Amino acid sequence: DVTLQSPYVHKESTYRINVYTFNKTLLFADRIKKIDALEYLPFEGTVSLKSPQHIFCLLEDYGTDPNNIPEHPNYVYFGRWIADGQRELIRSHSVKSRHFIGNTSMDAGLSFIMTNHAKVKENDLVFDPFVGTGSLLVACSHFGAYVCGTDIDYNTIHGKGRSSRKNQKWRGPDENIRANLRQYGTQKMYVDVMVSDASKPVWRNAALFDAIITDPPYGIRESTRKTGSHKDIAKAPDGSYADSHVPVSQAYNLSDIFADLLNFSAQHLVVGGRLVYWLPVYRPEYCEEMIPHHACLQLVSNCEQTLSSHTSRRLITMEKIKEPKELDGLAGAPDPRCSPYHGHNAFREKYFSGLNKRSSKEDTRADVDGK
Repeated sequence: DVTLQSPYVHKESTYRINVYTFNKTLLFADRIKKIDALEYLPFEGTVSLKSPQHIFCLLEDYGTDPNNIPEHPNYVYFGRWIADGQRELIRSHSVKSRHFIGNTSMDAGLSFIMTNHAKVKENDLVFDPFVGTGSLLVACSHFGAYVCGTDIDYNTIHGKGRSSRKNQKWRGPDENIRANLRQYGTQKMYVDVMVSDASKPVWRNAALFDAIITDPPYGIRESTRKTGSHKDIAKAPDGSYADSHVPVSQAYNLSDIFADLLNFSAQHLVVGGRLVYWLPVYRPEYCEEMIPHHACLQLVSNCEQTLSSHTSRRLITMEKIKEPKELDGLAGAPDPRCSPYHGHNAFREKYFSGLNKRSSKEDTRADVDGK
């Protein structure tokens, strides 16, 4: 449309064209050739490399396989530059330079992706039921949201115990989630965190949160635990425990974790609020029916991050579409292999069985090479 182009290509305008390639590096001379090949475009203005009024970008996509780069791009895009993204946040919020970290602290880039999936905005209230060292709270607070969370691990919540840093045995006196937000100038967005079991209801029955963002433990680097015991625990007549009481914990199956998470979100998200979480899967057995679903939550997106040849995790985004009624609950999956999601409980065994198979193959190959 000439009328749409005219503000950017008229005689008084200045412009510059940048060439970007994905999965291939072009020589400077080749970039110039590609710019010259665009002479058929109706540019009437003057080229200005230092301070152009308008910047245009030629983007070429050469696929994703670095070992099989095609001669010609699979896709070519051309358009006017509007604004830069915020990729500098990945560097400025890197876990490597963060004050308080743990073994499973979420990568800064993934934290911001989850925040965007949840559509976190200023003055939202965001909750993480498996808060850990608070990486997701840091990302949400950057966009002006008030943040809070819970975790069953007392030492993590209080910043005590062994450090995850190299050459540091114990955590320092001010290593905690609040200190992380203070590091990035967002401490005023910190509501609080508390030691709590995600399987036990501690909140009043109301829609409280604009978003729930979390990365539940998979039983790989962090155990999946909840309070409780198969044995009868003696309790005082008034139903209370002594101050020195340490709750007994037991295994918390992944299928139960996701069922509780979806039911909690249906109860405590505002309508239109989003739940964003990671779901670990064994890739050879994966099917869409494995995604837990709820009558009050609508699936918005399902993205995969590959962990190994046989395992991955899915970034699941769901949106609350209605308030729960008495009969609304975790819906059963029609596929008998998946219902009621017990397949997730074996993820740890399948994860390590894959590692063992790979290591045994490597050992066999080494033996053959040695012979």
